[in-house]
Amino acid sequence: MPRVFVAPDKFKGSLTATEVAAAVARGFTAGRSDVEVSCLPVADGGDGTLAAALAAGFEAVPVTATGPTGEPVETAFARLGEVAVVEMADVSGLARLPGGRRAARTATSRGTGEVVAAALAAGARRVVLGIGGSATTDGGAGLLQALGAELLDADGAPIGPGGAGLEQLARVDVSGVATALGGAEVVVACDVDNPLTGPSGAAAVYGPQKGATPDDVVYLDRCLTRLADAVADATGRDLRDEPGAGAAGGVGFAALAVLGAQLRPGIDLLLDLLGFERLVAGADLVVVGEGSLDEQSLRGKAPVGVARRARAAGVPEVVAVCGRRDLDDAALRAAGIDAAAALTDIEPDPDRCMAEASLLLERLAQRVAAEHLPTPA
Repeated sequence: MPRVFVAPDKFKGSLTATEVAAAVARGFTAGRSDVEVSCLPVADGGDGTLAAALAAGFEAVPVTATGPTGEPVETAFARLGEVAVVEMADVSGLARLPGGRRAARTATSRGTGEVVAAALAAGARRVVLGIGGSATTDGGAGLLQALGAELLDADGAPIGPGGAGLEQLARVDVSGVATALGGAEVVVACDVDNPLTGPSGAAAVYGPQKGATPDDVVYLDRCLTRLADAVADATGRDLRDEPGAGAAGGVGFAALAVLGAQLRPGIDLLLDLLGFERLVAGADLVVVGEGSLDEQSLRGKAPVGVARRARAAGVPEVVAVCGRRDLDDAALRAAGIDAAAALTDIEPDPDRCMAEASLLLERLAQRVAAEHLPTPA
């Protein structure tokens, strides 16, 4: 009996990773009983990371935390034993901005720190923090404040939220963070190598995606520089230029410089956490997927990461499903993917592909099964 292992990321804007996996599984088993299908929805550290952990057997622990513009939001961390998974996108992400309105100067990462603190208080000894999809450019200042750091102005008062609050920063005291961590390890899922400041920094590269105007970018970069100077004074280490310091509006910097965190590629970190090698053992075919299979996919995104690990585990064939495909066969093969099928192969209207993604994906999976599995006896 052929064994198929389905490990997709989300189709952004239409299906979650869990919904993608379910549709593919339905397609592979439609009309035939000779196929064994197992599913592992995955993520690379951005939105969907929490759901991937829960689908793999972690338990959801609800938390009320501060949203990016200060309003309370209902979120959770995932827990399995002494390991906790925290998804920044679910508490301090763009999707948490009221009405979708950007708040480039004032959005805060405090809520992410509050969820980390809740996980630590619940006994976590290892916190896996996915930082993709953030709405913030505050250098992780809010996160640090939630974990016991003092960020003070010239009068000794706490600074305000967001990157704008850093304009008043005069002094940082990080002594309280060690108490909050209590020796726990923090590992950050991070897929970018930007420094904190400068032309390749958090404000310049990612600020515009969060609503920053050109003037905002200059202003926020100056504020982040002020934070880096103050943290260097407090810790004796200047990590503003470390690869990944600019991730998530500078949360990468805060994690490196103050939390002593390790930054790891998101998909590899999540696959290790979810026990991928054990689950994929013996599979004849692995199905990976995401909404758009393009050049970005080759830079450490989930489908290529899963394909690479599947090959290393001895899986003989890897096939991708996607909404649309912008990579040729040679690029796919170089990434460890034998073939790819897109919704646009069976429905040229992109609007219908979005609106009817589940049904179309099920049909697409039936075609993939017919082409890549033995014909039933």
